[in-house]
Amino acid sequence: MSPNIQMEARLLVVSMAVGAGLMALYDVLRLLRLVLRHSWLATGLEDLAYWSFAGFATFYLLYQENDGALRFYVIGTVLLAMVLYDRVWSTNFFRVLKKLAGCIRIKRHGEKSSRYREAGKDVSRKSW
Repeated sequence: MSPNIQMEARLLVVSMAVGAGLMALYDVLRLLRLVLRHSWLATGLEDLAYWSFAGFATFYLLYQENDGALRFYVIGTVLLAMVLYDRVWSTNFFRVLKKLAGCIRIKRHGEKSSRYREAGKDVSRKSW
C-alpha cells in the first residue's frame, strides 16, 4: 500500500476516534447535568463551550494529522462517528450513567424525592 493511502486511512481512523471521544465527553457533560441542576443559561454556556472545544479539536486534528489541509471527509467522518456513537453506544451507556447518577444524587435533610412527591406517595413507609 502506498504511503499516501496509509496516511489517509490513518487520518480516517483518527477522525473516527476523535468523533467518538467528543461524544463520550458530551455524555460526561450530560451526567453532570443529571447530578447538578443547571439553569438554562448555564446549560447554554456549557453547550457553547463544548461545541467550541469540539470545533477546535477537529481543526487541531486537521492541523496535526494533515498539515492543516482542509479535508471535508475528515469533518464528515468526525460527525458520522459522533452520530454512530450517540445511536449505538451512548444510548446504553447513558442508561447506566442515569442509574449511577440516581445513586449519587444527594437528598437534603429528609427531603422526599420529587418523583414521589409528585405522585403523592409516602416514601417513609415501605408498602410492599
